[in-house]
Amino acid sequence: MTEPFCEIERVYLYTRFERFWHWAQALLVMFLLLTGFEIHGSYDLFGFKLATELHNYTAWTWLILYIFILFWQATTEQWKQYVPTTKKLLAVAWYYMHGIFKREPHPVPKSARVKHNPLQRLTYLGIAIVLIPVQMASGILYFYYNSLPEWGMSIPLSYISFVHTACAYALLIFLVVHVYMTSTGHSITAHFKAMCTGWEEVPANGEEQGAA
Repeated sequence: MTEPFCEIERVYLYTRFERFWHWAQALLVMFLLLTGFEIHGSYDLFGFKLATELHNYTAWTWLILYIFILFWQATTEQWKQYVPTTKKLLAVAWYYMHGIFKREPHPVPKSARVKHNPLQRLTYLGIAIVLIPVQMASGILYFYYNSLPEWGMSIPLSYISFVHTACAYALLIFLVVHVYMTSTGHSITAHFKAMCTGWEEVPANGEEQGAA
């Protein structure tokens, strides 16, 4: 669903590294889901042994990438884009539930200073500081399960497995919703192109509205 016609300007929002880690992380998570569900017996694609090895290698790669992402966020002060706010939060929620289907303008357009609306900030922050760390921590506990007694830890494997799998489903749901949300710009492919080129097409007055 696209927004009604308005004057559009191109703004450079996403740097090369930002686009790299976005796509790299997306591919890693999708491959982890693919191999993870095979390990759980959902289908037979690589075979259990190979799927397990691929899953583990990919998981360690994701952890290394995630550390670099956090370092980049801290050193470039991009973390400020994720500071939660309740200002216009209800307006954005109502837009996605109702206004978007009426082709109403977005209440918080993107801008160079405000890349994410209040709902996105809460979602991305929750994923970054809760969902992903819990997923990685449970994966590490799973990987080193036989060594836990030596570390003075006694956690049933079923608990670790449940948390790890629940987080995987949560990530899958986020991916599905995220892909859908990429189609809600002024054109179906606008947001997708922006994350490929770095240039986002926004309403000409988006800077003022987005920073409000």
